[in-house]
Formats: sequence, C-alpha cells, structure tokens
Amino acid sequence: MKRLGLSFTAALLLGSASSAFAATVDLRIMETTDIHVHLADYDYYRDRHSDTHGLAKTAKLIRDARAEATNSILIDNGDLIQGNPLGDYMAKEHGLKAGEVHPVYKAMNLLDYDAGNLGNHEFNYGLDFLKESINDANFPYVSSNIYKPDGDDDLSNNDPYFTPYILLDREVTDHDGKKHTLKIGVIGFVPPQIMQWDKTNLDGKVVTGDIVEAAKRFVPEMKAKGADIVIAVPHSGLTAVTEQGMDENAAYYLSKVPGIDAILTGHAHQVFPSDGYKDLPGVDLAKGSINGIPVVMPGFWGSHLGLVDMTLDVDAKGKWTVADASGKTRAIYKREGRKAIPLVKAEQDILDAIKQEHEATIAYMREGVGETTARIHSYFALVQDDPSIQIVTNAQKWYVERLTKGSEYDGIPVLSAGAPFKAGGRGGPDYYTNIEPGAIALKNVADLYIYPNTLRAVLIDGATVREWLEMSAGAFNRISADGGEQPLLNPKFPSYNYDVIDGVTYEIDVSEPARYNKNGEVVNQEAHRIKNLRFNGKPIDPKAKFIVATNNYRASGGGHFPGLDGSNIIIEAPDENRTVLANYIFSLGTLDPSADNNWTFKDLPGDVQVTFESSPAAADVIVSDKIKVLGQGENGFSKFGLNL
Repeated sequence: MKRLGLSFTAALLLGSASSAFAATVDLRIMETTDIHVHLADYDYYRDRHSDTHGLAKTAKLIRDARAEATNSILIDNGDLIQGNPLGDYMAKEHGLKAGEVHPVYKAMNLLDYDAGNLGNHEFNYGLDFLKESINDANFPYVSSNIYKPDGDDDLSNNDPYFTPYILLDREVTDHDGKKHTLKIGVIGFVPPQIMQWDKTNLDGKVVTGDIVEAAKRFVPEMKAKGADIVIAVPHSGLTAVTEQGMDENAAYYLSKVPGIDAILTGHAHQVFPSDGYKDLPGVDLAKGSINGIPVVMPGFWGSHLGLVDMTLDVDAKGKWTVADASGKTRAIYKREGRKAIPLVKAEQDILDAIKQEHEATIAYMREGVGETTARIHSYFALVQDDPSIQIVTNAQKWYVERLTKGSEYDGIPVLSAGAPFKAGGRGGPDYYTNIEPGAIALKNVADLYIYPNTLRAVLIDGATVREWLEMSAGAFNRISADGGEQPLLNPKFPSYNYDVIDGVTYEIDVSEPARYNKNGEVVNQEAHRIKNLRFNGKPIDPKAKFIVATNNYRASGGGHFPGLDGSNIIIEAPDENRTVLANYIFSLGTLDPSADNNWTFKDLPGDVQVTFESSPAAADVIVSDKIKVLGQGENGFSKFGLNL
C-alpha cells in the first residue's frame, strides 16, 4: 500500500505538471546583419576571391542551421544595400528601375527570410532608392523609431514612417509532434543619428526618436495584440555607458525593457557572445545572454550567422513561456595565425542569382582614371602622415578652391580634412588600401574612399580647427614617458574619425590625456594634445576664418566633433568625395603620391617605444627608421614598434 500511495502521489504531480505545460517547443532564431552588399565571396577592391565574407557563404550556414531545427525563423538586421562597389554600382551607375529586383533581394529571396530591419546605411542613397529596393523583398521590413514629422517635438503621437513591428503567425511542432500556432513579434530599430548622417536625404521628410522609448511604446502594444514572444532587432551596438537618450548604441538598454524575449543586434561589426564583452554587467558569455535575455551579434559582411535557440512551454490555455534560451554565432572562416581558413563553400544558387550584376561591377571597377608613380598604402595611416589620406585631402581642396573662386568666400584659406577609412581594426589584417605603382582604376579610387559621402565645406575659425584636431587625437592612448610596452592606438576609436587636417602643421602630444571622449564631451579641461598648430608657418589665429573641405557625415555632426552640427556648411556639393577624387586624378593624369608630413607626434623625453598592429604586408614597405617589426600580433595582424 505504501508503494501504491507513492505512485498515486507521483501521478497527481505528473498530472499537475501536464496541465501546467501542455507542450514544449524548440525555436531557432537566425540572424544576419551588416552584409553591406557583400553577396559574393569576392573583394572588388583587390579584384579577387575572398574567404572572409559573402552572403553566399553564410547561406550554407543558414541552410545547415535550418535543417537542424524543427522550427526556425530568419531575420536580417540591415546595412544591406550599401557598403561595397556592387551597392554603389546599383545605386549610382546602373540605377534601379520599377520592377527591377536589386541583387541583394535576388539572393535573399532564395533564403526564405521572415523579416528585415533597416540599418543606418540603408538611407545613404535616399528614400526613393530605398523604397524601390525593398519593395521586391519576399519578406516584410520593420523600423519603429522613424516617424512622419508632425511639426512638434512630441514623438509619442507621431505616426511611424515604416511599419514599426510585425506579428508572424507560425505553425510550430512540439516535442511530441503536435502542431501549434505561435505568434512571433518582431520589432526593429535604427540609430536616431541617421538624421545627422544623411541629413540631405532625410531632413524634412522623417524624424527619429530614441530606441528605448520606441520599445516602451510599441512592445506593450505587441503583447496586447497577442505576441507570444517578442524579438527586438536593433541596428545598434552594445555598450554599458550610462544611457543618455537618443543613443546610437542602445542594444544593451533593451535587455532591461519588459516584454522583450530576444535581442538580435548589429551595427558595431562585432561578434557577441565574445570575450570583448566579458566585462559588460549582466553578461553571461556561456549562455550568450545579457541580463537574462539571449543576445547575438553576428559580425559583418556575412562573416557569421547568429543563432538564438529557445525552449518554449505552452500551457493548456495557450499561454507561452520561455523556459530556456541561449545565443551563439557560427563563422564562415577561422584564423590560423595570419591565414584565414574557409569553413564553408559559397552556395552556387546565390552566386548564379547575382551573376549579371556581379560581373558588371567587376568590369566597372576596372575602368582606368590615371596612374601613380609610387605605391599607395594605408598600413601606417594612424601613426604617420600618409599618402592615402593626402591624395583625398588634396582632391577636396582642389575642388573647393574652384567652387569658391570669385564667390563671397574667395580669399579665405581652404583646409581639407581626411581620415584613414581602411586601417585594419575591426575589418581585420587585410583591411588596408594597397595600390601598386601603375594604372589607377575606379576600384582603386573606391578603395581610397570607400563611403558614398558627398563633399561639404564648412566655415569655421582657428579655435575650432584646434578643437577639431583635439577630438581626432582621441585615437591615441595616453603614453607615459617612463617607458615599458604601451599600445598607441585606442581600440574604441574608429579610424574613420581620425581626421587629419591638411593646410596646417601640428604635433600631437600623446603624453597628455585626451581632451574629448568619443561623444565629443570635454573630459580633461586643461588637456591640449595639439601643439605648435601653425598656418603658413605662424601660430594659428583663433579668430581667423578658414574653409574646411570635408564630407556630409562630418559636416552634419557625425562623430560628435566640436563646432560641427550642420549650421556652418557653406558648400553642399552635388558630387561624391570619391567622384571628386577620380576627377582630380584624371586631371593630373600621372599622380606622384607623397605625404607632406604636416603632422607628427611630439617627441617625448627619453627613448619611448609604443606598439601598434598592422597588416603583415606592412613589413615590406617600412621607410621610417622609427618603425620596426616586433613580431606576430593577434588575429592575423603583425606587431610593430614606433619610437616617439
């Protein structure tokens, strides 16, 4: 009887559990992000095959991951239609007619995506091109924090410009083979800074709001409409910096918004989970979660596939509960020393779908514009004055001086700002410009200037020139004169924000702390890294007027540079910066690339050697006796020393 009693009790407990949870369902959520038109496994700049990128390779991971799962969905997180020569060819050279399918959707429609989110670079070619592109996607798009302007500052009653979220009714199969209907909510977000970065394309047409505020507005609405789970898809990076509002990188803060069950992030071109995020509060790298919410960020250019695996329980009344969830990524290649080892092959049907546009882009990029008498590379662009930047700044200055001649601005000195766009960093050890002596083709011009920025000129004073350079000098760590191995480059500072201003001369004193943080806030009031700033050999006059040639991103406030918010733009050129560069090279015919060495590091007392990383190929082009090879670095880079 005792044993019978125990069995009866156990049966009661089992019956109670059965009524609490009628079924258990496994759901796999897959994410791609920041493809940037890298569809084929091909590098258009180097004009050769690539093992490290391409949606055609990610497609193999997608199909394998889908085959492993009983239930799955696939979502893209934006920055899709811009970012390499194929994207520029489609937008600027070929164009996109009504009814014509953009090659990104020729590829993606073969992979059965369930939803897509818009990234900031989707707006680089304007709203009309964006709409014409996405209208042939076989899946819906969402973006919740872009609104129609209504004339006031209260966004809570503005109508969304795009569909803010969708509710996907999906039939899923439980562990016992029974079918259920699961309502999956997907909500998207874009950095609100698109209003600065693409001011010309968006001003007066849309307004943007805070990412977290949009989540707080729409997630409860999604739940009220029956969403069983909510997937947040922010095209936004991860940071634990105190929330300011209107944050560019707000994905971390979404982990604290009630009602969100998973976060698929991007924008930062990083991988999560990974050791780079181990110090974020609330992070569980083994689980792939932040504050208990599964999170993934699958790299860039198709390098990884993001996977969130969820176990869902549903009770007899149809209420769903997340019992368990984890996030992880899969890569298309791995590093063995300096070599990239492919882990998958490109899917042929993807390559076949884009074959026509792919081959047309290659032919277009091979068209010649001039020739160079010497090699042009960016291996040392962050540690010494560099020809790859000098060519760009010379072209911008040439263009602006022609525009201002005979105008009200004639006679005001023209300076020119440029940055190293391809300087390794998160792009890896192959992400550098390297143009051999001889013919220069359009692919080389695009390699020197990889973004579709348009030229702008701003009118500022000498004091603002100094502050502009102080902001740029945040690219470097503070260096002690006491010696010891010290890394020079600040890994959190993007190389595209390291502006060199040509037309003035100056030194950078890295023994002082940075004056600005990355948000453009003064954090060391007394610090001045910029020394001996001179114009025409004399100390710069803080009140003197200068025209600075730059791009729309910087002139409109991109990068949070002091004194740059769009209000002092005097030239809004119709030409892209790289079109200006191509025309400049064409006008010269033969280019003699050489830097004018207008900036240097200020000498430190004693013999101080700092370290930095660059491509292994950089060892073959060292010309300065201050730079030497120290050995192998991390992730395929080489380690170099620089004497200050």
